[in-house]
Amino acid sequence: MTITGKNRRFLFLQGPHGPFFHRLGLMLQTAEAEVWRIGFNRGDRAMWPSEETYLPYKGKPEDWPAYVNAVFNEKAITDLVLYGDTRPIHAQAVADARAAGITIHVFEEGYLRPHWVTYERNGSNGHSRLMNMSVSQMQAALDKAEIDQPEAPARWGDMRQHIFWGALYHFFVMIGFWDYRNFRPHRKLTVRQEFLLYIKRLMLLPFHRWERMIAEFRIRHGGFPYHLVLLQLEHDASFQMHSPFSTMGEFLAVVMEGFAKGAPPHHHLVFKAHPLEDGRAPISRDIRRLAREHGVEGRVHFVRGGKLAQLLNHARSAVTVNSTAAQQVLWRGMALKCFGAAVYAKPEFVSVQPLTEFFARPNRPDSRAYRDYRHYLLETSQITGGFYSSRGRRELLRQVVDMMLAAEDPYDALVSGNAAPRQQLRLVN
Repeated sequence: MTITGKNRRFLFLQGPHGPFFHRLGLMLQTAEAEVWRIGFNRGDRAMWPSEETYLPYKGKPEDWPAYVNAVFNEKAITDLVLYGDTRPIHAQAVADARAAGITIHVFEEGYLRPHWVTYERNGSNGHSRLMNMSVSQMQAALDKAEIDQPEAPARWGDMRQHIFWGALYHFFVMIGFWDYRNFRPHRKLTVRQEFLLYIKRLMLLPFHRWERMIAEFRIRHGGFPYHLVLLQLEHDASFQMHSPFSTMGEFLAVVMEGFAKGAPPHHHLVFKAHPLEDGRAPISRDIRRLAREHGVEGRVHFVRGGKLAQLLNHARSAVTVNSTAAQQVLWRGMALKCFGAAVYAKPEFVSVQPLTEFFARPNRPDSRAYRDYRHYLLETSQITGGFYSSRGRRELLRQVVDMMLAAEDPYDALVSGNAAPRQQLRLVN
């Protein structure tokens, strides 16, 4: 059967910063589908150059449900496309689309990032179908797959491209404020504050690099055993919507207390910041204060961003709320303590020990089961490519359009034997 978008009408909401959603829409049109995009600010408008398919929403937040349902009906929408499913405008649209029988396509950063992105239907992260799947179910589905696990593919860009598109997006939002005066960001900061933080981060990148190199040198050459804490962005949807904490400070306090009470006195604790951490949460200050309060200031370190692999190579264990970076921990067979809801938080992988006991003698995961889990993700929802570099977008578009036009979602397609062909790229030196 020929894959085609004929009689399909796609409605796009907000996407990742940059031109990926527009490029995706153009390819769906080439596949004979109709495409529309609702924009909420000048940033959305700038990232979607096709004026004839752009629908500006300038109404108040309380009028959004009536508006999006009117678009569903007037355009006879069959498919809804969005990036993340928890911001208020997306959550409302997803609920209404589900009630109307509309297919929901959700993009997210890769569960196995940075070399892959995530594509699922109906929900991602804490709303993903993976949350209710057991490892044994995944292993049974893999009986349909005959492809060996791929290694990590080539790089699809670096963090500077991500930061650049974010800064450009917020610049357009800021200068076009009066055109969309009812727009309210889904985060606490104003658009101007978001833009200034992006600019500040770009300017400080060289200084932060030297600070990180010094911190990593001290850890590598310190000769002490250490446990690694994978920090997230406090405003990130996974942290806010799928964890027991409302602030990063609450998480830091729990971890520091558990380490001070449970870890052997010669062990150290390393806090690894998210690569996009911009200082809106006083993480470094809170870590210093908590270390003093618990009498462990000489055993606590803070690393600002950078690559995770070098720190993982010598760590004893890792702790996180629900960071996707924990997948790298499990891939190495390291012990992991997870506090929030996550697609990898299966009893075979994460420790259920109290934190003090975990720091004293952590239980390791079932590495064989995790390899099957990772293989399952690579055969289903994880797609090689990236949102922020031209090379990454090209690779992603080569694969994802066929998956979106398929009748089955990636998980059902694997079981039925109809999974779309996947790119098996190898590392480039």
